Amino acid sequence: MSDTRFTKDHEWLRLDGDIVTVGITDHAQEALGDVVFVELPEIDREVEEGEACAVVESVKAASDVYAPLAGKVVETNQAIVDDPSLVNGDAMGEAWFFKLEIADAAAFEALMDEEAYTAFLAAEE
Repeated sequence: MSDTRFTKDHEWLRLDGDIVTVGITDHAQEALGDVVFVELPEIDREVEEGEACAVVESVKAASDVYAPLAGKVVETNQAIVDDPSLVNGDAMGEAWFFKLEIADAAAFEALMDEEAYTAFLAAEE
């Protein structure tokens, strides 16, 4: 399986060549509760690192999803728009949000790996 990285905003990323797949972590979907709405960015949208580019809403709250890296949106996951509850069922797999074409693979390597993210979560508690 490809390498996975995490952000402090509770997003996960998987790199495949110069494309990263982005979603929210299990921790994020558990904190949100039952997801009822997802809004995704437009294809070909250029995003900057840290820019809000998607929205996820639950029965408890609405939350922005941020671009973890700068790049261009090349694909979105229509399945989670049609059935937002998929995010609760498989947040780290089939319920990915969007794919970004990135120019700087080194920026991906600078993000937290699973061990660092687990430590980050423990420190938040």
